[in-house]
Amino acid sequence: MSEEQKVSPSRKRPTTDEFRAFVATGWAPRSTEVTPRSEVADHAARRREAVSAAFPGERLVVPAGGLKVRSNDTDYVFRPHSAFAHLTGLGSDREPDAVLVLEPRAGDAAGHEAVLYFRPLADRDTEEFFGDSRYGEFWVGARPTLADIESELGLAARHIDEFSDAVGKDAGQVTVRVVRDADAEVAVRVDRARAAASETQDATEAETRVDRQREADDQLAHFLSTLRLVKDEWEVEQMRDAVEGTRLGFEAVIADLPEAVRRGRGERWVEGVFGLHARHHGNGVGYDSICASGDHANTLHWIKNTGEVRDGDLLLLDAGVEVDSLFTADITRTLPVSGTFTDAQRRIYDAVYAAQEAGIAACKPGNKFSDVHAAAIRVIAEHLHEWGLLPEGVDVEGTLDADHGQYHRRWMVHGTSHHLGLDVHDCALATREEYSDAELEPGMVLTVEPGLYFKADDELVPDELRGNGVRIEDDILITDDGCENLSAAMPRSSADVEAWIAGIWGARS
Repeated sequence: MSEEQKVSPSRKRPTTDEFRAFVATGWAPRSTEVTPRSEVADHAARRREAVSAAFPGERLVVPAGGLKVRSNDTDYVFRPHSAFAHLTGLGSDREPDAVLVLEPRAGDAAGHEAVLYFRPLADRDTEEFFGDSRYGEFWVGARPTLADIESELGLAARHIDEFSDAVGKDAGQVTVRVVRDADAEVAVRVDRARAAASETQDATEAETRVDRQREADDQLAHFLSTLRLVKDEWEVEQMRDAVEGTRLGFEAVIADLPEAVRRGRGERWVEGVFGLHARHHGNGVGYDSICASGDHANTLHWIKNTGEVRDGDLLLLDAGVEVDSLFTADITRTLPVSGTFTDAQRRIYDAVYAAQEAGIAACKPGNKFSDVHAAAIRVIAEHLHEWGLLPEGVDVEGTLDADHGQYHRRWMVHGTSHHLGLDVHDCALATREEYSDAELEPGMVLTVEPGLYFKADDELVPDELRGNGVRIEDDILITDDGCENLSAAMPRSSADVEAWIAGIWGARS
């Protein structure tokens, strides 16, 4: 943090006309070159065409979202809303407060014009240049110009100050929809524009109108979410890059496991090592890393990462690199901290591995998404029955009975799969019919991640199993004739994991 931000509020920056003139002069001319067209621009344009076809003649408002205060005068690192990123191609930390508007073309012309409203680079003689600590070039760096955005993305660009007038134009004659959860302030502006265009004075009628508008907004959000169910070739390559970065991060963690043990508070050490590589390879982590050692692995979303990493423990590392385009991997490996599984740990691990193999085998076109879970959970149930852990009189079919069974869920509470992409749990607004009951199609990317979790205080399992949690997770691309494991370069079987660790440690010695 700069000294300017630390000083007392009573110490103000100079504001005289003479100082402003001094700050505004003496700079080398800015480059006249504009940002070249991005490789994602054509893909984003095709996505917008699909949206345009679904909502003909309507004005569609997709905000990026705004900066959020972390503490006092510092903000969290910005990440644009996923729908905005998908339709513009902007990733990383771009562009806070921007709004994409798909404006219906007038007359006989079909489709929409894509217009991006954002805050462009300010001139050096403006107050923003020097005096605005949130947006000014002196403070946070140069922003793109209008010409940069138009060149890079292949759409029209306007100053964000023009947005309010543009969104309300003809609001009484044109249906206006907005992605509400992306930016509350933008949603309020759209609501005001729609209300101002309505001639309704009756309170009941006004309430009904608002309900219809909210329903229309929800329909847009739903469509934009499900638009990402099938990835194009560019998106698949982004996923490959994210997976490769994740592999590098996992191997760095493995190399440093002895240091995590030695240092104490080793889960934080593991988190930091992976985060370093995630930030270096891409935009950062795609979600808070789960670095769970020992019994912490039995807490499904253990992100506190405050525990020790001890020899003899299993380390469940669930982490993914988010690349600059914001596509993320989501991979889990369960690693023996000492380099070798105990007999009891191997017994659990091999059962989970067998379940994952069954789940991956079910990943093929024509199968339902739910078939993946059904295949994996049957193997889990078979092992639990074989080990005598199910209640007396309950066999495999009995526990798999959806209405009267499910006893196996004591040890595997979660589902086996979810869609993956811009969000780690992508396409979350899809309906059951579009998600779990839908057929798998080429281009879909999903995880396969069965697990077994035996808590340290679970008296229904043998002592030697307690305190061990295992999950194995890979990122699977559905292909024309089956599937491809995008993370296949990261070993999965117990023997291969041990060899993986030994090879990395051997290379370091």
